[in-house]
Amino acid sequence: MRKLLIAAMLTASPALAQTSDPHQWLEDVTGEKPLEWVRAQNARYLPELEATPGFEAWRANAERILQDPRRIGYPTGASPSGVTATRVFNFWRDERNVRGIWRTSPRAAFDAGQPVWTTLLDMDALETAEKKNFQFSSATCLPPAFTRCLVRLSVGGRDSVEVREFDTATARFIPQSEGGFFSPDAKQTIAWLDENRLLVATAAGPATTSGYAREVRLWQRGTPFSAARLLLAADETDTGVWPSAFGEAEGRRAVISLGKTIWTSKLHHLMADWSLAESPLPDDADFRFIANIGGESGGPRAYALLRTDFMGHPTGSLVSYTVPNVGPMGPVERVFTPTETQAIEGVEASGKAIYISLLDNVSAKLIRMSAGPDTRNGFTWQQAEVAVPANSALSIVATDDADTLYANITAFTEPSRLMRSVAGAAPTTLASAPAFFDGSKFDVSQRFATSKDGTQIPYFIVRPKGARGALKTHYWAYGGFAVPMVPGYLSPLNQMWVEAGNQYVLANIRGGGEYGPRWHQAALLEKRQTSYDDLHAIAEKLKKEGLASSIAVHGGSNGGLMASVAFTQRPDLYDAALIGVPLADMRRYHLLLAGASWMGEYGNPDTTDWDFIKAYSPYHNIRKDARYPRVFFYTSTKDDRVHPAHARKMAAEMQAQGHPVYYYENIDGGHAGVANLKESAYRTALMLAYLNRELK
Repeated sequence: MRKLLIAAMLTASPALAQTSDPHQWLEDVTGEKPLEWVRAQNARYLPELEATPGFEAWRANAERILQDPRRIGYPTGASPSGVTATRVFNFWRDERNVRGIWRTSPRAAFDAGQPVWTTLLDMDALETAEKKNFQFSSATCLPPAFTRCLVRLSVGGRDSVEVREFDTATARFIPQSEGGFFSPDAKQTIAWLDENRLLVATAAGPATTSGYAREVRLWQRGTPFSAARLLLAADETDTGVWPSAFGEAEGRRAVISLGKTIWTSKLHHLMADWSLAESPLPDDADFRFIANIGGESGGPRAYALLRTDFMGHPTGSLVSYTVPNVGPMGPVERVFTPTETQAIEGVEASGKAIYISLLDNVSAKLIRMSAGPDTRNGFTWQQAEVAVPANSALSIVATDDADTLYANITAFTEPSRLMRSVAGAAPTTLASAPAFFDGSKFDVSQRFATSKDGTQIPYFIVRPKGARGALKTHYWAYGGFAVPMVPGYLSPLNQMWVEAGNQYVLANIRGGGEYGPRWHQAALLEKRQTSYDDLHAIAEKLKKEGLASSIAVHGGSNGGLMASVAFTQRPDLYDAALIGVPLADMRRYHLLLAGASWMGEYGNPDTTDWDFIKAYSPYHNIRKDARYPRVFFYTSTKDDRVHPAHARKMAAEMQAQGHPVYYYENIDGGHAGVANLKESAYRTALMLAYLNRELK
């Protein structure tokens, strides 16, 4: 088998013909030799970018924007939603709190638009005390009191976390000597079952080939984890197991998802006798939560989105069924089905309704579904639209049992607004973010390009009002994992870019979720090239219509793969490429960190899937005789999701073939590439330096 794999690589890439992979040594993330290479690359390229006129001004302005204390303090940082009956939680970073603080405000003050914050956990002080580059990942608090929380701490922003029990009443970690729960650093998921019992899945124990936990155990307070009861075990080739719990007291219900691929899983409900009952959902359904809508008469119900047609319910529908403590599950019933132009982006429950955030031709709509029992022991659903501003983007921030909804509404040129709606009434504004540029000076338009197969692909353009002719273009896309790209207030990078007279383009290529499962599935596996055809079609139209003088394609993670494919397939079309934390070596991606869990998206290169993967794998399609733009790779040493070797090897091979590049690897940042706001500002300045150097 090993010889066959090497032969496949030799056939795919003349550049790699002498050995199976001359740069494989760069996969040793923290090895001395690879880190010497990384430091040499940073020392070689960063001074060049930093010397670009305007660099220090860009960095200072980005810092000012990112650290502005007038930003909105959203309900965040405490699952399930950051909002309780009496309190609101928030995680906050600013100039004084570079690593951030986890804090809380009385709910009444927050709802009045005048929150009074009390710090619970100071991450800068924790770093000083423990000499570790801890980042606050999240906290899961047990309802209804929300005083006992499990705080997830990540070193350098990695997905791997250390979990400690925290008491919000005394604002301190509960030491193990006092019976506090503690789980050492690993990729892990932990859920409260009740005050003294946890459901734990940790990769510190048996792990899958994807690097996630294989076992879920029931851990009793005061006992060693080694004595925890095994509830479910996955096979090594499964993607992993993930426990979660919903509700409170007698209505609390727990589930365990056993991942088979990234798009399929077996959902199990934990019953009162500790047995597991399989969900009636199909394996490819997207389970979201369990909620008790309408109080005791309704009972807890599970809610999920369908990725394929099921029992007469169309693809993309929201469905639900009853979840008892004992006995069989209730029948799967339809709650809502979007139209052909719509896709469900977000779903949340309050105590009396289900709120659905919709995309309709990539613009926001908000639907409230209220329910009551009918004669068939099921539900009748009543649908009402909640008024939101036209041509906006909306994300549901939080809900509560009293039927209060918090949502964020924004647009490319309009700052975010935190809105509050009660029982479906028109939202009122609680807080508005400051405007960091004059949005009235820019035009925003949605357009469509015709892809290779005739499909109309939407995209947005932001350009100076009244601008005529071709402009330098920053072109962002993603196109994967059913993630939609929606309008949002321009980042510091794009603010400064368009203010300088340039334009920003956001593409809605297939592989994303802009039109629901069908939009995603159109670019799965052997159909991956569809996503790139969409990307090229938009770029071609921009130039053909005289709107773009030059184009810098940009993406991160799967979008980094997309940007790498863009310039290797069409060096004639793209004039620059910003390639963030990318996948690139698609021959070995499934062997690196979490890569094995993505084979449902890309395919298995150890099978005949390699026949279609190799056609676009950037690392295997670099050609010495091609004239590529000078591209910019950026990644992070501590990214434990997408391996930094993808960017390292791509840059090394391009250099070996004589192609000029830029390269930056942050030693601290996780998959986001940065660990704090100052690093974010620095990287913004690097990107602006690159765009101004390479686009003409």
